[in-house]
Amino acid sequence: MVNEHVLTVSLEEFGLSKYEAQAYVTLIAKGTISASELAYYSEIPRTKVYPTLLKLESKRLVIISKSKPIMCTAIAPEDAFDGIIHEQINKVNAMNTLISNLKKASEESRKSRGSEEKRYFHLSANNVLTQLQIMIEGSKSSIKIMTDQWGFGLLAECKEQLLSVLRRNLDVKILVSPTQIGSESYRVIPDGIEIRASDIIQNCFIFDETELLMINNDNGKGAIFSSTDILGINQEKIFSNIWKNAIKTKALADMTKTEAQEIYRIIKTVTETGLMHILNTTMISKKPEVDMFKLLEKSGISLKSKTLDDIIEIMDAIMQITCSGHVNFDANTKNITVESKLNSGHSLPWVSILDGCLQKQGYKTRTIYQNNSSKGEKVYIKISKV
Repeated sequence: MVNEHVLTVSLEEFGLSKYEAQAYVTLIAKGTISASELAYYSEIPRTKVYPTLLKLESKRLVIISKSKPIMCTAIAPEDAFDGIIHEQINKVNAMNTLISNLKKASEESRKSRGSEEKRYFHLSANNVLTQLQIMIEGSKSSIKIMTDQWGFGLLAECKEQLLSVLRRNLDVKILVSPTQIGSESYRVIPDGIEIRASDIIQNCFIFDETELLMINNDNGKGAIFSSTDILGINQEKIFSNIWKNAIKTKALADMTKTEAQEIYRIIKTVTETGLMHILNTTMISKKPEVDMFKLLEKSGISLKSKTLDDIIEIMDAIMQITCSGHVNFDANTKNITVESKLNSGHSLPWVSILDGCLQKQGYKTRTIYQNNSSKGEKVYIKISKV
């Protein structure tokens, strides 16, 4: 059975008064009845029934008889409300026209002031992951990502979508926080995606250089910016600058998190303070390589307990990351070869550390440096027990 109270409230939303709505719904339910019966069934005060009926009659919703007692009948809804429906439609159309004109005036005003409106879409925390997966899947040329620990965990849940874009040979690059090297999320990311580490403080996903998804790690909410111009170009530049100076992590992929973090700390320490330290110690010490080794110890990095194989593995990973090179040990000749595709002394800080490690372990070393402007540089370290 239809709820008469609900019908009454709905009619009030169409502009009828409370008594008018009650009276019409009662007449629809009871058929032709007298005014006194209407007052009884609709619970309208008797003094208000006749004025209410006159108003409904003027709105062409009821018919009132001329005889006594006064009888009243509701006009069928499909006939009674046809005019009201058209009136509401006309109001909506007029409102749409008004809004369009206001929007046009606003846009013209912005253009005259040299400004242009750009829109973005909010995402609730519950919808961010689904939207991220959709945007990864829908990418056509490239995906560039800057993400902290929270965002990297979210990205790890998009493994299938990342595999899909890799099969289409898309260019996918990820910048992560150093703490994520060797983490569970790191190991989930498919091979073929280049990951570099830097100090990242935002979660920004750039798709095809035209769409941005930014996520707030405090509340998990996101925002999508489409067809970006200034914002997209700015984020691309930020990404490129960080990427250029970020540390490559491919050589650390098969290491434990502890091993990977140790190598990262060594690289950061040397690249940030090593050169100045070497210059300073060169002026006060005849063995700058030992002082270079002490720099790591002062920074809380100890290599004393490492075996020769451990040290070679660490330095090989460092050379791959910093110089696109390698460190090789020939057990027969007792020669260590340090190769760098970059010349101009890029390998020398690492040779100094390696030399210092070997001396600390009781080896006597002899170093030969070769430089080739087109092929890079090589350093040979001949070792022997003291």
